[in-house]
Amino acid sequence: MSDSDFELIGRRLFSEHLVGGNFGNMSRREGDRGFLIKRTGAYLDAPGEYIFVPFEGDVPKDASSEYRVHHTVYKRTSHLAIVHAHPPFAVAASLVMDSVKPLDSEGKMFCPVIPVITGDPGSQALADNVAAALVHSKLVIARGHGTFAAGKTLDAAFQLTSLAEHACKVLALKKIFS
Repeated sequence: MSDSDFELIGRRLFSEHLVGGNFGNMSRREGDRGFLIKRTGAYLDAPGEYIFVPFEGDVPKDASSEYRVHHTVYKRTSHLAIVHAHPPFAVAASLVMDSVKPLDSEGKMFCPVIPVITGDPGSQALADNVAAALVHSKLVIARGHGTFAAGKTLDAAFQLTSLAEHACKVLALKKIFS
């Protein structure tokens, strides 16, 4: 996986309206040493410098504010990549649901239940709750904050992010048409 994968997935996140501005972040595990993560405040669709965060030792000051989530997930699971996005329908669904049960065929097939967890952005509580959910799943929605998707690649995590937003849109549209 090359550094251009970060930019490619960032462009996809923007084109599908899964992030806005400089929201969200992505990371990739670098063996047992640590992980690469986008710089805090960086636009996900722009080439840029990635920050290496070691599993042991000081965290660089420019690392994304959600580095705790990525660190905790990598320490507690075998996931190799994480995408954190702010898909609007998924965020809205998380405000009124404790879990999302997709009705669309792809959602049912690939993620029949999407857990909704709590925790303030950037907090260790959020990191612990996301990691606990991602031990058993590859996708979780943080209430009012956004999705955290994990997989073997950034592309796999992106696909789950897109799936979550699609499933939540279908649920919302079903309610409108009911």
